[in-house]
Amino acid sequence: MILDLKARPLDMETGRNIVVLHEDDAKELGLYASDRAKLATPKATLVAITDTTTRMVRSGEIGTFAEVTKALDVNAGDVISVTPVPRPQSIDFIKKKMDGQQLTDKEVYAIVDDIVAGNLSYGEMTAFVTAQYVRDMTMSEIVALTRRMVESGDRLELEVSPVLDVHSIGGVPGNKYALVTVPIVAAAGLIVPKTSSRAITSAAGTADIMEVLANVSMSIGEIKSIVQKVGAVLAWGGAVRLAPADDIIIGVERPLGIDPRCQLLASVMSKKIAAGIDHLLIDIPAGPGAKVETIEGARDLAHDFMNLGHMLNVRVETAITYGGQPVGYAVGPALEAREALETLLGKGPGSLIEKATSLAGIMLEFGGVASPGMGRQMACDILNSGKAYQKMREIIGAQGGNPDVKPEDIPIGKSETVLAPYDGYITNIDNQRIVAIARAAGAPRDKGAGLKIILKKGHKVNKGEPLFEIYAEREKKLSDALALTKRRPPIKIESMLLEKLTHRPLAG
Repeated sequence: MILDLKARPLDMETGRNIVVLHEDDAKELGLYASDRAKLATPKATLVAITDTTTRMVRSGEIGTFAEVTKALDVNAGDVISVTPVPRPQSIDFIKKKMDGQQLTDKEVYAIVDDIVAGNLSYGEMTAFVTAQYVRDMTMSEIVALTRRMVESGDRLELEVSPVLDVHSIGGVPGNKYALVTVPIVAAAGLIVPKTSSRAITSAAGTADIMEVLANVSMSIGEIKSIVQKVGAVLAWGGAVRLAPADDIIIGVERPLGIDPRCQLLASVMSKKIAAGIDHLLIDIPAGPGAKVETIEGARDLAHDFMNLGHMLNVRVETAITYGGQPVGYAVGPALEAREALETLLGKGPGSLIEKATSLAGIMLEFGGVASPGMGRQMACDILNSGKAYQKMREIIGAQGGNPDVKPEDIPIGKSETVLAPYDGYITNIDNQRIVAIARAAGAPRDKGAGLKIILKKGHKVNKGEPLFEIYAEREKKLSDALALTKRRPPIKIESMLLEKLTHRPLAG
């Protein structure tokens, strides 16, 4: 059955190839919501997911959302031939994974191919991510997933070696180390084309922070040109077609608030392989409230990354870092950008300096410019000399930002200070609550929103003394964040006296 319908472009993006049919036309074609149809014009053909309506379009019309309108290059009134097509076989493979069975390479490839082609509905992709989260994947499945994700997009080809990168699995607030580590390593003459993601469940991803300072949305050609010019880049991976299946899957993970272990492995490795990396350092923060809470769990994940790298011909080293409380004091894009620049200028917090130089030291050693055991010292020397700051200025300028920007030049939101309710010692800072408050304040979408911690674990605090500051660009967001703080305080204060027991004589 083929039906010719007149295009009615709809000015809305959906992230998928979706069209809307009038219920009468859908019934004639035998189509229901979430079924597939082949759309054909003299210029192009594609498969789209269908939805139905009685009001949005009239009978004889087909509503084309922005992605379909562009792909088919149609204008209002152009004729589109619509033919029902069977549902993708990959849906059966997703069901197979939901049942806990192992997928073959071809079955994994089919799922990835249909994700990239837009052949799966949001609900079907959600089922796949949920199956990964609940059932996990074997290493052979993860290898197949990673390879197909790489093959699904473009690749950055750099005619040099070694090409290095560093990636943190996240889970700890304030983790802006990359804006310090990358310029240190690049200042030593090594190549670091760092592509990063935006925040999924955190208050700021590396791309969100760097975007405060410069453009992060670049083409592969622009990334290559900048790397060849200054030796490094800090770009948003989602702006280029490097493993595009990963970006689509991240869009499904974000509202669910989950990051399946198997998908995490495939996501990191696919992006890095597509970026031409042959030496990769993985940072795994471990501690209460982090993605990985125990050293044992961190070691297991580290071994998985190294095994996966070995199977994909990428040299992978791992570093397990402390993730029991935020790195530095700032949480949120603009606040973290300020703190990163302060660190490059020699005025940063000790925890950020230690983490950034430790990771840079490992990279300098496996990059061959520092002797074994001497990388950390070399990294500190580069940072203290101002060379890393100068390299960061080059990177910012090459990416279209102002290389002369100073920390105090970066705008931030209006703030409210949260005070200690009583005397005592800070015994715990809850990472997840810190992130929740920063996001309630508007981070990462509102760049000036976030949170700045004043006192960290181990400090004595007096009643009425400032604990942290909440920043927001909008009054409503600031109120929401303050209300959340009252319901779920992120900082635990305990007195040295935990309990007083009084002897009571026995009766009689």
